[in-house]
Amino acid sequence: MSTNSSTMPMTPPKELFNLDNPVFCCYLFWATVLVVKMLLMSLLTAVQRFRFKIFPNQEDLFFKNTEVQFNDPHVERVRRAHRNDMENILPYFIMALIYISTNPDATVACNLFRVASLARIVHTLVYAVYPVPQPSRIIAFGCMLLITFYMAAVVALRTLSFI
Repeated sequence: MSTNSSTMPMTPPKELFNLDNPVFCCYLFWATVLVVKMLLMSLLTAVQRFRFKIFPNQEDLFFKNTEVQFNDPHVERVRRAHRNDMENILPYFIMALIYISTNPDATVACNLFRVASLARIVHTLVYAVYPVPQPSRIIAFGCMLLITFYMAAVVALRTLSFI
């Protein structure tokens, strides 16, 4: 059910943010997937550190003949991908919750959540796991960015008359 028309009654907020709302449930599922993905990035960083014996602290040196190092390209690639997640996924989470408050069409909203989440998974795969030449990464990055901007535009347009 959508409230695109100003004549339609507004759904009370308590009904938008509970498990009876399929849009909110879809958001919760895909947000959980993205949180787990981000947590796995920390583990991937650790795997890369052990794989290439690159440790940033003296107390972390488990192997003989190793020195403290900071700029290994394998470790740094995963760290950059993780930082990119934090820079993009966290604002997306906030914008998506605000978007849910506009009571969007369930099919549109759920597909936006799915595509955005899958795009971030692909971004991680082509950036940190198995690097692929551009434009693969920019397409994956751009998908979530455009979806976040779309949701922001919808919210802005639906609330413009209240300012």
